[in-house]
Amino acid sequence: MDILLVEDDEAIRDVLKSYLLNEGWNVREADNGGQALQLVENFKIDLVVLDLMIGGIQGEEVCRKVRKFSKVPIIMITSKVKEIDTINGLNLGADDYITKPFRTKEVIARIYALKRRMDMFSSDNMNSVTMKRFNRGRFIIDYTTNDVFIDGKRVDLTHTEFKLLTVLTKAPGKLFNRHDLTYEVHGYRNLDVGRTMDMHIRNIRSKIEADPKEPVYIVTKIGSGYKFDFQSEAVHA
Repeated sequence: MDILLVEDDEAIRDVLKSYLLNEGWNVREADNGGQALQLVENFKIDLVVLDLMIGGIQGEEVCRKVRKFSKVPIIMITSKVKEIDTINGLNLGADDYITKPFRTKEVIARIYALKRRMDMFSSDNMNSVTMKRFNRGRFIIDYTTNDVFIDGKRVDLTHTEFKLLTVLTKAPGKLFNRHDLTYEVHGYRNLDVGRTMDMHIRNIRSKIEADPKEPVYIVTKIGSGYKFDFQSEAVHA
């Protein structure tokens, strides 16, 4: 796996790099936003570890620009600890969010969790024979290509958003609480879910719902969680 490590603190970057290399991964480095964007544009990158407080183009803007042309998974690392900062990061298209100070082994664990999800998608695409496509009129999901279409137009979802949508649509009518969704999507349980999953849901709704304030696909059961509404007709192929 080819990882882009974006960190302007040389000491932190060197430590992280040594751990990543020790896991057998290839590592490209950037110490500023402009260099990071060039590397994502010009090289095959499987995952980005992005510090938000970097020189030049700030990390938030790097994430925003990357999402305009790539679905590469992004793990944000930052010293910002307020919940609103986490929400903003996820809203920009990050797949995971780690706050400083952090343990290097935690970063490695998060990467492995994200990699398992990536590998699972690949395995599902190769082996799934029961449900390859979800068709609900204006709303279509192609599980073999990881594409989503609304009214014939492709919808750009992050890796995490697509995984979350897949979990919900492959179990229509099933109610998931935030903790269960976190486990299904991220591969680990997090007792401090906060509004992170809510923001992912909000982002998906803004992209697939005709009126995100009155959702018809992903519905909320107050105090319990979320489910994909199966009341209207759908065709699986």
